[in-house]
Amino acid sequence: MTTHLIVPLVPHAFGPPARRRGRTTSSPRGRRSRVGFTLVELLVVIAIIGTLVGLLLPAVQAAREAARRSACGNNLRQLGLALFNYEAANRSFPPTDIAGGFSIQARLLPFMEEGALQNLLDFRQPAFTGAYNAQTPNPLFRTAFATPVPVMLCPSDDAPPVQTVTVVAGGPFAYGGLNYMVSYGSGTGTTYDQRWPTDGIVYEGSKVRMAQITDGASKTVFMSEAIRSTGDDATQPAGQPVPFPYRKTLNGSTGVNSTKQAVPGYPGSGAWGGAVVGGVIQNPDLATIWPTFTAWRGANTNTLRGRGTCWATSGVLNTLTNGYTTPNSRIPDLVIHGSGFFGPRSFHPAGAQVLFGDGAVRLLPDAIDAAVHRALHSGSGGETFSIDP
Repeated sequence: MTTHLIVPLVPHAFGPPARRRGRTTSSPRGRRSRVGFTLVELLVVIAIIGTLVGLLLPAVQAAREAARRSACGNNLRQLGLALFNYEAANRSFPPTDIAGGFSIQARLLPFMEEGALQNLLDFRQPAFTGAYNAQTPNPLFRTAFATPVPVMLCPSDDAPPVQTVTVVAGGPFAYGGLNYMVSYGSGTGTTYDQRWPTDGIVYEGSKVRMAQITDGASKTVFMSEAIRSTGDDATQPAGQPVPFPYRKTLNGSTGVNSTKQAVPGYPGSGAWGGAVVGGVIQNPDLATIWPTFTAWRGANTNTLRGRGTCWATSGVLNTLTNGYTTPNSRIPDLVIHGSGFFGPRSFHPAGAQVLFGDGAVRLLPDAIDAAVHRALHSGSGGETFSIDP
């Protein structure tokens, strides 16, 4: 008996296997339709992602700035330790020299693990030569002066770490920058004139000791941040400043006699005339004075009258500060010959960091009272105050 195997006719029984997974389905009418995102759905997803990025980006930027501020504070602490160690080794803080000398920061190099750079310098030689308005670096030290020192630079300040001065004869000359200034006092009265003893920790030829800070080290600012100057000199219409936060200093020397008098202070006339007391400028109202001047000094100036253009040169303009104006003041740093009126400046939100004499680093707020701020920069004024804004 013969047995027959009957196989039902099934489409594609022996053809390619049917797709188990795919992106197509059959419609009720047998048509095949593709499954995926519609344009509206895609736009919604993109909008959600954009919103999340918008929410996260400020947080990321804030975290980065917090890290930069922390690094800035560490730089100030290291410079503070170097300053304290110098005082312990030499029984006084380093003085600021007359024009042509080395800066205090340069003298701190061996106390902050920068001995190799310090070995390129010789403090028995002049750091700079030439007239005050056309200084040139000693050829022996040009390589050293062009070397940036990381601990001297705030990471929140994006100015070039090395800037080139091209306008002076014999140039161009490259200089490593500086963000951290040593305080020479409050700037009140005649203490802005660093050629005489001030109420700060340094002045020309000073030998101030820690014991002379009678207001207490924890209540006295020893160093503070500044914003480094950039670019060429500029002339602006009176009362119209360069863009804030002022990458240039304002030249207020017009009407001021730079000759050293028998008493501290600079004689003044013109815009300064209303601030003359006892024949010299004292406690000027800068808010009414600065809008009368028009000449702004950047980094590319042969007088080195920018802020922090060179860590090596002595004097107020590049390496020193006083506390006459509050942090990040809308009153620009105002230069009068070899002195001036300054205040802390930074790119940190709402304030600038300062180093106190006990080694503490603190952010002084922009809104701090001006009288309190000046008292903090005085080491022996006997003031009573609170540093809360």
